[in-house]
Amino acid sequence: MNILEVKNLSVKFDTPDGVVNAVNDISFTIGTGKTLAIVGESGSGKSQTAFGIMGLLPKNGHAAGSVNYMDTEILNLREAEMNRFRANEIAMIFQDPMTSLNPYMRISKQLTEVLIHHKGMRKGEALKESIRMLDAVQIPDAANRVHMYPHEFSGGMRQRVMIAMSLLCGPKLLIADEPTTALDVTVQAEIMDLLIDLQEDFGMAIILITHDMAIVAGTCEDTLVMFGGNVMEYRPTLDLFDNPEHPYTKGLLEAVPRLDQDVQTLSTVSYDFLEGGKP
Repeated sequence: MNILEVKNLSVKFDTPDGVVNAVNDISFTIGTGKTLAIVGESGSGKSQTAFGIMGLLPKNGHAAGSVNYMDTEILNLREAEMNRFRANEIAMIFQDPMTSLNPYMRISKQLTEVLIHHKGMRKGEALKESIRMLDAVQIPDAANRVHMYPHEFSGGMRQRVMIAMSLLCGPKLLIADEPTTALDVTVQAEIMDLLIDLQEDFGMAIILITHDMAIVAGTCEDTLVMFGGNVMEYRPTLDLFDNPEHPYTKGLLEAVPRLDQDVQTLSTVSYDFLEGGKP
């Protein structure tokens, strides 16, 4: 069963220099409990796709097409209507936890206000649930650390706090926008293992936005490759890795160093497939 069906989604921005097309007519689906990777270089339209789905585009941004969540069209809903889906049904982990978390507020305040606002919990009840969720994402001594400020946590721990915040309302779909960016390799592995474990525990689907093909290979059933706001390839992950069809996909895979090969010169992505400036 598909939990989300995106059809012909386009995202445009009005700028002083004219209209900028950030996402061009892309389509994909994701099933219940499955993981879809959206990959591509910076500026390919990955994050804007997520923001379009979540209704988080800035005022000069416009989304068109269809985003069907469990037989309900949610694209361009009014803010009040969309708030019923955010957190409760669809949650999002943003790229940088240091800028996503309010540095002036204790973690307890930032977690509990989600439950108070979306679930109508009382403060004491919300605090207990927040501590339980911090335990679930393996924050040591959660009962005491919940009262700390974001700067008192390491980068990996801040990311765990963001994951806990996104899961507080038990969403059925989690959009993780480069959740391992700026983390060292060991912490990256810990975060991804945590997401996989939580996915099994909560039974949620995950859209993983990343540029790290190694993470994709080990965690995602399907992969959508984007470049310049367009879909280059959309296939089961194993098929894509075994036999990439688009030159851009081949370039992305060849640019990743391999431990089983003695490579003197790293490959770079070739853009020879471009014709007239378009994919």
